[in-house]
Amino acid sequence: MGRTAAGAHRAYPYTGGVSAGTISFARGVPAPECLPVSDLADCAKTAIEHDGAGALLYGHTLGYEPLREWIGEHHGVDASRVVVTNGSLQVFHFVLSTFATDRRLIVERPTYDRPRKILAAMPGGFDEVAIDEHGLDVDELEGLPGGPRFLYTIPTFQNPAGVTLSGERRRRLVALALDGDLRILEDDPYGLVRYDGDPSPTLFELEGGRKVLYSSSFSKTIAPGLRVGYAIVPDEHAGGLEDLVASTYISPALVAQATVLEFLRRGLFEPNLERVRDLLRARRDAMLGALERELDGRVRWSRPEGGYFLWLELPESLDAGELLARATETGVTFVPGVDFGGPPNSARLAFSFASPAEIEEGVKRLAKLVAATPAAV
Repeated sequence: MGRTAAGAHRAYPYTGGVSAGTISFARGVPAPECLPVSDLADCAKTAIEHDGAGALLYGHTLGYEPLREWIGEHHGVDASRVVVTNGSLQVFHFVLSTFATDRRLIVERPTYDRPRKILAAMPGGFDEVAIDEHGLDVDELEGLPGGPRFLYTIPTFQNPAGVTLSGERRRRLVALALDGDLRILEDDPYGLVRYDGDPSPTLFELEGGRKVLYSSSFSKTIAPGLRVGYAIVPDEHAGGLEDLVASTYISPALVAQATVLEFLRRGLFEPNLERVRDLLRARRDAMLGALERELDGRVRWSRPEGGYFLWLELPESLDAGELLARATETGVTFVPGVDFGGPPNSARLAFSFASPAEIEEGVKRLAKLVAATPAAV
């Protein structure tokens, strides 16, 4: 697999800029009714009143210490290994600068476009390994040239494809890390947003956190605007991150982190997560049902058991970028697969933001446009 050079990156309405009346399958964010607004307002008030100095002054560079302790206890590690950041994408920046130097960089194909864009701007580019309905192709990974390697992977409800790495492949991937010179960053923002099936152990849990670094956030389980992400890193490297973090922002957004901790302390997390699952499950089901009725036989799609997204494979003769241009005129948006490293006839559909009724209407509009291309997949 050759190194991938930097390429063009499409601007699209990811979290804003959507016209009134537009049905957005591009926005990888929760619907407004998923947000626990009243609870968070009260938690923020309490957090400031109870620990005003701790939340409003500069704090520990690696995050609000009581929240680091909660996360450490939740994952069964010492709090010294926990770094709480302004969103999990910042984890990627820090890890890349600290743990991935002088290593061959590897991502899934397709993968989350933000890290892909960051890597594409780096000298030498990166390697890509295909995914299928069972997740990362471990055989292809094993076939890459040897030497120190660094893999960025989203094994559960992958962005953009919505697929989940199988248990057998998880074990093989962990064995590669343990037996060779492979380090892994496991990005797991969607793992708790499961609608069907039984959860799989994380790579971090299987491997023990020696060569697998773990990243997650509260964006998909509480609210993305809080910008509270975190990483669990090996013991020997946590302290080494302090200078890099301090030179980036001196201190993280402690009020938001203290608010999250108060939310957790009150026992609000699990009930809110269950509510979010119910709201998003209805949207996932609405999209799968609409695709079955409107596009069966002409288009293929993934069937995610959780998360925010599914992956669409259009007829080979249909370019998703061209379809997007026509779809936008009808009031529907999505993200072409090429933005994630996919082929021209692929697309990511987010079902997390639009209502079930909007999803039904949006898929109908897309189906009319696809119908203009007679070739079936």
